[in-house]
Order: sequence, then structure tokens, then C-alpha cells
Amino acid sequence: MKESKSSISKASSYEEIGEFWDTHELDEYWDQTHPVEFEIDIQSSKTYFAVDTELSTQLGDVARKRGVSAETLVNLWLQEKLMELKPKVTYQVAEK
Repeated sequence: MKESKSSISKASSYEEIGEFWDTHELDEYWDQTHPVEFEIDIQSSKTYFAVDTELSTQLGDVARKRGVSAETLVNLWLQEKLMELKPKVTYQVAEK
């Protein structure tokens, strides 16, 4: 980690920064802060689909039995199904 990451705490790791701020308050160091400008581009990486209530209930039951979230189970099953549907790629060698 770069030294400039935490000029107030003088920490050399994110863990040390966390430990420092667990025991200190920002108002103790307000005079050492300065305004900054930055942009945040929040884009969701999730797409939501409607699922029949009964299917959702069954999915939740199966997911719990497998020890995963319903979201994980849906993603795994969809990934498996899409792999099954993917056309087999074949290569033909051209004759000379």
C-alpha cells in the first residue's frame, strides 16, 4: 500500500487504518482534511427477472438444502443450461 493512502493514521496497511479509526473520531482530525472531488459511476451488474411464486418457493427450498443462496443456485442452473444449448464448435480442415 502506498504511504499516501492514509496520511492521518500513518498506517501502512488497510488493517492498520481500520484499527486506527476504530479508536479515533474524525472530528479530532478535521483540520487535517481537505475537500476532494470525484465521480462515481454506479452501474448494476445484476438483471432481475420475474419468477413464479411457486417456483421461487421451491428454488429457495432446494437452495437451503444445498447450503447456497437462491441467487447462486439460479445462476449455476442457468449457466449449465446455456452450456448445454451452446452449439458444438467444429472445425473442418480444407483440402488442398
